[in-house]
Amino acid sequence: MVSRSYSNLLELASGESPSFGRMSRRIPRVMTVSGIMSDIDDDPSESVCSDPSSSSAQRERIIIVANQLPIRAQRKSDSGKGSKGWIFSWDENSLLLQLKDGLGDEDIEVIYVGCLKEEIHMNEQEEVSQILLETFKCMPVFLAQDLFSRYYHGFCKQQLWPLFHYMLPLSPDLGGRFNRSLWQAYVSANKIFADRIMEVINPEDDFVWIHDYHLMVLPTFLRKRFNRVKLGFFLHSPFPSSEIYKTLPIREELLRALLNSDIIGFHTFDYARHFLSCCSRMLGLTYESKRGYIGLEYYGRTVSIKILPVGIHMGQLQSVLSLPETEAKVAELIKQFHDQGRIMLLGVDDMDIFKGISLKLLAMEQLLVQHPEWQGKVVLVQIANPARGRGKDVKEVQAETYLTVERINETFGKPGYEPVVLIEEPLKFYERIAYYVVAECCLVTAVRDGMNLIPYEYIISRQGNEILDKVLGLAPSAPKKSMLVVSEFIGCSPSLSGAIRVNPWNIDAVADAMDCALEMQDQEKQLRHEKHYRYVSTHDVGYWARSFLQDLERTCLEHERRRCWGIGFGLSFRVVALDQSFRKLSMEHIVSAYKRTTTRAILLDYDGTLMPQGTIDKSPNSKTIEILNILCRDKNNMVFLVSARSRKTLAEWFSPCEKLGIAAEHGYFLRLSRDEEWETCIPVADCSWKQVAEPVMKLYTETTDGSTIEDKETALVWCYEDADPDFGSCQAKELLDHLESVLANEPVTVKSGQNLVEVKPQGVNKGLVAKRLLSTMQERAMSPDFVLCIGDDRSDEDMFEVIISSMAGPSIAPKAEVFACTVGRKPSKAKYYLDDTVEIVRLMQGLASVTEQMLPVPALP
Repeated sequence: MVSRSYSNLLELASGESPSFGRMSRRIPRVMTVSGIMSDIDDDPSESVCSDPSSSSAQRERIIIVANQLPIRAQRKSDSGKGSKGWIFSWDENSLLLQLKDGLGDEDIEVIYVGCLKEEIHMNEQEEVSQILLETFKCMPVFLAQDLFSRYYHGFCKQQLWPLFHYMLPLSPDLGGRFNRSLWQAYVSANKIFADRIMEVINPEDDFVWIHDYHLMVLPTFLRKRFNRVKLGFFLHSPFPSSEIYKTLPIREELLRALLNSDIIGFHTFDYARHFLSCCSRMLGLTYESKRGYIGLEYYGRTVSIKILPVGIHMGQLQSVLSLPETEAKVAELIKQFHDQGRIMLLGVDDMDIFKGISLKLLAMEQLLVQHPEWQGKVVLVQIANPARGRGKDVKEVQAETYLTVERINETFGKPGYEPVVLIEEPLKFYERIAYYVVAECCLVTAVRDGMNLIPYEYIISRQGNEILDKVLGLAPSAPKKSMLVVSEFIGCSPSLSGAIRVNPWNIDAVADAMDCALEMQDQEKQLRHEKHYRYVSTHDVGYWARSFLQDLERTCLEHERRRCWGIGFGLSFRVVALDQSFRKLSMEHIVSAYKRTTTRAILLDYDGTLMPQGTIDKSPNSKTIEILNILCRDKNNMVFLVSARSRKTLAEWFSPCEKLGIAAEHGYFLRLSRDEEWETCIPVADCSWKQVAEPVMKLYTETTDGSTIEDKETALVWCYEDADPDFGSCQAKELLDHLESVLANEPVTVKSGQNLVEVKPQGVNKGLVAKRLLSTMQERAMSPDFVLCIGDDRSDEDMFEVIISSMAGPSIAPKAEVFACTVGRKPSKAKYYLDDTVEIVRLMQGLASVTEQMLPVPALP
């Protein structure tokens, strides 16, 4: 097969653009291969244009990637004489297809990448790929049966799915314990998906939207190949709390892979909050909200977090409601239930351990025990769809369900009345819709579920139409009503404020909710229905898809303004994105400049720059002291250490450095050398405000385990480095607000930093030290022609700003070599960076070696 795709080598060599033909407005609903005639009319308007000139380069393209394609495949056989090929058709119930219809924009071309439900023999794969790509715009992914079993039924269904639904493998019987070979199969399958995407992607223009937990490491493979790929990911399952998630041995690999997306979507704030907490606790990342958007800073890239529940396809539901088959089925159910004086309660669930079917049945049993007046009147119809997974747990759920149904019907049933009707045979969609139309109340009691659109479908079905109103015996203008009893643990619960929310584990509470739904006045049911219908009808699948893609496009605007390159190996790979002018400080470059220049100013932060943040002993080692002394020995150098620490501590630690200038407490105190007196950058501060601030800090210290207070001469610092990161961050925000309130009339500023909240005199910052150093050198007729300033956090940005702004002034020599350098690749006013303290010490050691070579050799006595 010659694939007409962007990655086709011939096209790349010739520089041609992708050669996809423009899709016709009406896509054939059925397509056959291997010589099988189509069941549709041979209409030219339904054929795919193959004219190379009709390129879709002008159209916006979205590549939607999921485990399964929205395609049904059926083997066609000829009177038992063997296979003659396949019949393909769209799967109308697939969310991915509904997503495309919901976009409703003919200027957007959608391409699907995923697996088929049926296994395709290797000899047929090339032909099937060709026809699916050209006719349905689908790129099938073919996985060997053994690999697919280990990837999907193994890692996805036995390990990720139970864990994401809060099921820990405490014993071999409770979910699958981590298996390295299954994990490797998962990674291998994701890589095959990436290879198939490569065959259709135009990386500069296309958007890629990946769906669900089956493909969580796929973003890394795509980002590794195209650093600027426009990539979104949406998780359709719950994301567990950090306490559950951190039991996963490959927890960091999955987080880092997801963070290679530009935007990550979740159904609810709870799921997003759990993900952010995991990023904070396991990767040390922080997030912030700007103008309503939540963003995570990750190596210079902003990864957006999107919170929006998916909706239903209104057009599809309304068209099914209008079918004559639906009308006939509704009439049949009315005869079966309403005409017999029965009130239908409805449950529609997959037969798996998390859908809570047995809990619902127990609640029904409790309802009939506690409220005998409902016996003979209320019927629970439970539609049990086949489980998507397989294993012992599914069989156990089935066995328990059968026994419970049998017991309830034996206890409360009588001739012509069964309180529970269990439907296991597959229902057609219109049949399920008919049950929604007739049901007085819908019960969804899942113990954990990602979204669950059953309540949404129920609400739209109860709204009905004129034809169904006649069947139901309703007046044309009669207000509609519906009732929902939903679990607190499903994704749609927060959106349905009019539903009766229950804890499905509390059988009595669920039974009471069922009784409440049955007893509620019609007017209240109507008001709740109207509220739900307004929300569901306006927040449909199209609204969800458009909103996600708009945010993806907004997030990707940064791509062109940044330089990007990849670092790390395997699943630790990530992309660093920095401003065009931001680059790594080269040892050769700075050493060359150092040698050429004659008057030098060097400003160095201490914690996080010369000393790693995680070190317990913060005092300088002999190597650091030696480097500083060598640099200070050159009379052409003025070296300043600028720190937030107290002057007492710094004077003690750096007492061996005779000519080193020191600025303490962010520059409030400074001295030009060891033998000079300390002076202040601003008038002596009144510290009476400490009497107000210290009791407040003590209160937060007592309530935040692991936090401490550091009392400096002119400042107070509350540090939570050893506290729980989430709780410490939360307390820091509260403390910041509290201190700003009580110190509003005091001449101080309250600022938050890395794991700290600090109160210090107004106007004090490290920029003052840079100004003072440059002005002192200017007064001595030593305007520097070499300036090096290195720091690691927000407080050092003030120094960078002063240094850069002074380049045009008299305090720095014309054409001076200026190096403002931050630690780590992150947004900064500095123009250079070094990765860590190890590189900084190596740099300073290099400068010290050059200094020793340049210093005159002392004469022998």
